Amino acid sequence: MTQILQELKTPQDVRKLTVRDLETLAAEVRSFMIKHVSKTGGHLAPSLGTVELTLALYHVFNFPTDKLVWDVGHQAYTHKILTGRRDRFATLRTKGGITGFPNRFESPYDAFGVGHASTAISAALGMALARDLDGKKNAVIAVLGDGALTGGEAFEGLNSAGDLGRNLIVILNDNGRSIDENVGAMSEYLSKLRLMPQYNRAKRDVEHLLKSIPHIGGKVYRTASAIKDGVRTALVPGGLFEEMGFRYLGPLDGHNLPLLVETLSQVRQMRGPILLHVHTKKGKGYLPAEQAPEKFHGIGCFDVKTGECPKKQGAPTYTAVFSEALQQLAAADQGIVAITAAMPSGTGLKAFGERFPDRCFDVGIAEEHAVTLAAGLAAAGKKPVVALYSTFAQRAYDQILHDVCLQKLPVVLALDRAGLVGQDGPTHHGVFDYSYLRPLPNMTVMAPKDEAELRDMLATALSLGTPVVLRYPRGRGVGVPLREGFSPLTVGRAEILRAQGSVALLAVGSMVPAAEQAAEQLEADGISARVANMRFIKPLDAELLLRWAHDEEVRVFVTIEENMLAGGFGSAVLETLADENALLPILRLGIGDTFVEQGTREELLALCGLTPQQIAARVEEFWKGLDD
Repeated sequence: MTQILQELKTPQDVRKLTVRDLETLAAEVRSFMIKHVSKTGGHLAPSLGTVELTLALYHVFNFPTDKLVWDVGHQAYTHKILTGRRDRFATLRTKGGITGFPNRFESPYDAFGVGHASTAISAALGMALARDLDGKKNAVIAVLGDGALTGGEAFEGLNSAGDLGRNLIVILNDNGRSIDENVGAMSEYLSKLRLMPQYNRAKRDVEHLLKSIPHIGGKVYRTASAIKDGVRTALVPGGLFEEMGFRYLGPLDGHNLPLLVETLSQVRQMRGPILLHVHTKKGKGYLPAEQAPEKFHGIGCFDVKTGECPKKQGAPTYTAVFSEALQQLAAADQGIVAITAAMPSGTGLKAFGERFPDRCFDVGIAEEHAVTLAAGLAAAGKKPVVALYSTFAQRAYDQILHDVCLQKLPVVLALDRAGLVGQDGPTHHGVFDYSYLRPLPNMTVMAPKDEAELRDMLATALSLGTPVVLRYPRGRGVGVPLREGFSPLTVGRAEILRAQGSVALLAVGSMVPAAEQAAEQLEADGISARVANMRFIKPLDAELLLRWAHDEEVRVFVTIEENMLAGGFGSAVLETLADENALLPILRLGIGDTFVEQGTREELLALCGLTPQQIAARVEEFWKGLDD
């Protein structure tokens, strides 16, 4: 560990450093961060871009008395290193280690827990209002990336903050990217501001000139400032933000520590809502990350010298299989269009967009808009596929319900990263979708047991002409052959994988292979088990359930899902059997009433009791209890 970083005992020590020391510390922090993230993986490029900004904030402000709210948290590694977690940074994103995002349960310096975008301004405004109600004087600062400004909640927060006029500092960290390059009118607007810094000089010069006029200068300036078109618009950069009630400052070089310290020292004394616009470079200080910021946005282990990750062998990822299948289907059907919410690479739509640029739409971090946009396309006769991570689909629940299901529009929601996603932890696990989507009328919900079935389910979804959710996990498939063409499935029909046995294992999606392995272990232990790949969470194969429930050989049902037990697949099976007065002993296996921590997927499956060995053991225990 290098000298200044090693000597820091508390965050307050940063306030004692000279600006030259801060510049040395910035290099030390970058080296430390790169070294450790290369071993654990993480959101490296965003955090490399905010090293100087974070150091300047800790030099000027007094945290945690002052409150610092990060949007998403991808940018917050320097903040973690400075706030008592330096010596545990090697445990980043590992089971039992420090989290990859700010977490209120981890440190008093983490003022607000985050993981999804566009929330910081609203949360910080809430803290500012609470401060004023308590008669306190501390500063409240929200730091958000420009990608977050493609999300509607950020503008809701700006609108409210500008209206209320409370002391609040919003720092816009503008690097031109979310994961991929930013899109939309706001991105173009910020680009213009970056390219025209003379506007800020013009504003200052005109203000000084007008105010210097004897007797009437102040009145003239106020009059000029009140003109919403013409003079004011021409002179004021960031006019949009000023119209919303913020005093706009910038854009500043977000890597110029002397300038940042000086500006933040002045901002600290200002009253009312302030928006400070800083321009940073994603991946700053590490050439591979600067050259490929989308790769290093969230990266696994890598070689520091080359920036290369170890090559993984094996089956293609579910995302890659989805991407290829969607392209094949779209080549044969001009009505198919695709929508992503700022994640063309992550969802597999980048290749689709390159092949069908007029039929692929990246709407930014705006899942609500993405879903209603799809509804509009569907209402006009198209077949939209909205590719989202399961955790982010939660943000568009109202739109799924009202705009898609209520109108029975043929929108396909392709939910990637469903189930336990690993090191990103509870904000990113996609373990609620069965529960919140299953109650929606007109909705079909399906999950494939492997990558070949994913292809057939996508073809099925696009053929139905009704709302459909297709849910699949993160990572590589199980390695089954991928045949040419597609074989659409019969909706609501399960696949029987083992037809005989006293225990009926009813599994769905990613849990089907685990159920098959558990059945083999049970067989070796003298308990015969049949297995069904249920395929459809809604509608369930009620005919199969009732047939097996009335089969004298079957003594127990076991439902297995990588979803919350509350309201999930197992609950649906219970409801179906209860409604038909066909209940028999049922063991439900899934995720309990808890938020699951971070770790590898294998570690988390074990934590939730969902490995094949644990499933078999739970079934054996339950089986023995039947005779007690």
